[in-house]
Amino acid sequence: MDVKMYKKDMLALLEKLVNVDSGSNYKEGVDKVGNLLAEKFNELGFSVERIKQETFGDHLRIRCGQGTKSTILIVAHMDTVFKEGTAKKRPFSIVGERAYGPGVIDMKASLVSVLYAFTALKKAGSEQYRNVEILITSDEEIGSPTSKALIEQAAKGKRYALVMEPARKDGSLVTERRGNGRFTLVVKGQAAHSGIEPEKGRSAIEELAYKIVKLHRLNDLDQGISINVGKIEGGDAVNTISPRAVGYIDVRVSTSEQAVAVEQKIEEVCATSDVKGTKIELHGHMKRPPMKKDQQIEELLQIVQEVGREMGLDLKDTATGGGSDASFTAAMGVATIDGLGPIGGNAHSEKEYLEIPSLTERTLLLAKIIERLGDEK
Repeated sequence: MDVKMYKKDMLALLEKLVNVDSGSNYKEGVDKVGNLLAEKFNELGFSVERIKQETFGDHLRIRCGQGTKSTILIVAHMDTVFKEGTAKKRPFSIVGERAYGPGVIDMKASLVSVLYAFTALKKAGSEQYRNVEILITSDEEIGSPTSKALIEQAAKGKRYALVMEPARKDGSLVTERRGNGRFTLVVKGQAAHSGIEPEKGRSAIEELAYKIVKLHRLNDLDQGISINVGKIEGGDAVNTISPRAVGYIDVRVSTSEQAVAVEQKIEEVCATSDVKGTKIELHGHMKRPPMKKDQQIEELLQIVQEVGREMGLDLKDTATGGGSDASFTAAMGVATIDGLGPIGGNAHSEKEYLEIPSLTERTLLLAKIIERLGDEK
């Protein structure tokens, strides 16, 4: 099976995709990426179902065969973390053996990889592609609010889930992820002039400060629990007692039991005010469960590693604190491997890059994994 023959076309498609802004909240851009992908999969003879969304981009469900029951689910996403206009400022570029641009590794290179893995399978006359359903979503970067149920529905009855987040910088696959949640803490106080009548004010910023200290005390890094108030807003002017303040909270846990306990503790912290006269509102919840490396994930990993060895690749696996849709499929009891995309790094930053040689390498790996899993009884 020859994938390298497609390298020029793969890079050309990647350039098109990277140069389209597709931030999670920019529906027009995400749908443009979806249109490009739908056209390419249609050309392969695959069926593309567009699952309409009002606020976010439309999801794509792609079926590779007719009248067959798929046993493999591939999950990928079109959205990025970058704002509209980023692609114009930092368009796709190649420097040496690396490609750069917004979303190039997370995960537009993976979208190209999926397409050309199936192109190669069809070209080689393999029928195993018929065992696969592909789900390409539009809101992964913001916690998959509209695609979570879709992913869970698609995972029912599947034996394997292949999730196309990028490989780690060293090429490692991902077999464990921490669960994560997002919360927003809104504090309402009472404005007053800080010089003329400070006694009439009730500082929302002061109240938020008390809460930040208490929330950070919930951290237990040895047990894999991390809570971070990573962004705050508040105040009208330096000489005004703040009438409103907001804290944005990121939560990571290692077990489902921790998720329940931490959420309860956050609610307890925010249940009462430390600054008399202020009011607190807490919004949010745990978004993704932890992905634990159980026996069936281990067995799937061994198959993937064997395929890798046949290609001359020594595939390692690792755990990561970042979230992905792999947590949903793993929680459904489906053997799941993540990090099957190409190799790169610095995702979500201006220095995001793809290791170009890995684009064809990991595409061939994906195609061969699909062949092997299709033969599994």
